[in-house]
Amino acid sequence: MPLPKEVTFVTFDVYGTLIDWETGVYDAFAKEAEKDGYTLSKEELVPLFLETQQEIKNGSYELYAEVLRRTAVQISRQLGWPLEPSRSGFLPNSVSRWPPFKETKTQLDRFAKKFELGLISNVDDKLLGETRRYFKTDFDLVVTAQQVRSYKPDPAHFKEAERRIGTKKGWVHITSSYYYDVEPCLKAKVPVIWVNRNKETLDASQKKPTAEVKTLLEAAKLLGVA
Repeated sequence: MPLPKEVTFVTFDVYGTLIDWETGVYDAFAKEAEKDGYTLSKEELVPLFLETQQEIKNGSYELYAEVLRRTAVQISRQLGWPLEPSRSGFLPNSVSRWPPFKETKTQLDRFAKKFELGLISNVDDKLLGETRRYFKTDFDLVVTAQQVRSYKPDPAHFKEAERRIGTKKGWVHITSSYYYDVEPCLKAKVPVIWVNRNKETLDASQKKPTAEVKTLLEAAKLLGVA
């Protein structure tokens, strides 16, 4: 599935693609654990966060803020840090401080000069609103898990985006997550650029994205805006 000859609409996943959630999550956990005299390793925390969050998202839908609270409690137990559930709000409260990647603002501005832009994210409207304060860019489309009441890789986000855009023609999605975005895009026949920041390797059973890049700058170059 090639990139469209004429791209008109570009959508982005947010956390991991535009926002450095790994740093944000680690800083939040480390700060809270320090209050109890515990130290955490980022190398241990990030895989635990991905695994625990995915397990919770696979259950019945609930707001992402609640997913984060439950994630905080489960991870603390696994790490032997007895966090009181009443303190688990530290994690959703930290989302507003999760930093954008250094290139994010510059590249979004470049994309905005040529294309209509959208955000397709596995969060709730309030938390995404807090994150959007980092962006000067206006977006023509925003689809959240709260709006479709499900979490990617369920196809609902992309079906809703297609409905609002009105067509798949000229639409390209950009993401850092193979599991949450690349796979459903390939199934929906939406061209997808994978920003493989963590140098992941695919096994033989995994289909290749439309294109693979290391940074947003490379994605911008690929679409002729840098």
